[in-house]
Amino acid sequence: MMRAAILALALIASPAFAVQPDEVLPDPALEARAREISRNLRCPVCQGENIDDSSAPISRDLRLVVRERLVAGDSDAAVVDYIVERYGEFVLFTPRSNGSGLILWLAGPAMLLAGLGIAYATTRKRATAPEAEALTEADRARLAELLKE
Repeated sequence: MMRAAILALALIASPAFAVQPDEVLPDPALEARAREISRNLRCPVCQGENIDDSSAPISRDLRLVVRERLVAGDSDAAVVDYIVERYGEFVLFTPRSNGSGLILWLAGPAMLLAGLGIAYATTRKRATAPEAEALTEADRARLAELLKE
């Protein structure tokens, strides 16, 4: 009984692949290429899933387009370019490192360097700051008077 419950939970927790049997290409090599391309394309509706795992209608349409383009003889890069041309670079899980995608690639390291520069300047400024002057007798007397009140 316990094993059956664990098996049921494992089946529920495992991802359900949305590729339908009628979408699968008869050529195993083309199907493998289609799966690889689909794993790298984001579902425009789900946003956190690739089109291979998504059950959204738009993902099914994209999977069919990928397979149609492969059957037509397009290279993997040409298929991805075709999809990106229609949906924008948003559909790529890994943005390209050219054009506007270059900003995404450079923003992280630039922010890190800026943060390190600010931290260095702040610690250097503190290290070279003059020591606070000691209180004079008049200041001590005034402080003691204020603390008594």
